Amino acid sequence: MHAMPRRAAVLASALALLTGFTGAAEVSAAAPATAPATASEAPSPDEYAASCITTIEGSRVTASCHNPFPRTDRVRLHVECERWWDIDTDSAPVDVLPADHVQLTQRCWKEVRAAWVTHLPQPGS
Repeated sequence: MHAMPRRAAVLASALALLTGFTGAAEVSAAAPATAPATASEAPSPDEYAASCITTIEGSRVTASCHNPFPRTDRVRLHVECERWWDIDTDSAPVDVLPADHVQLTQRCWKEVRAAWVTHLPQPGS
């Protein structure tokens, strides 16, 4: 008969302790100061990223990239395979010169889960 109120008291005490500990663990930090933008920062992807179309056909992936910008863009094709035993792959980086076109290919043994292209601007280009 007395077990129920005692159990409720123990649960309430445990809840109060846990709430107190999580409340004490919260620390407020000041927002980091932002430095003014400089000309040496990397450009936004809209200013250098080649346009790429990725096609998946069965276990093969092809990315066709065209660079309409006056800067060189370095692209890589990344492929994530569906099966746990199938090794995910990343292509070697390829420079896409201004007004140039490249085609990257990769494959899985079986199905492809995902494929995407990453871009990196080349300094001084």
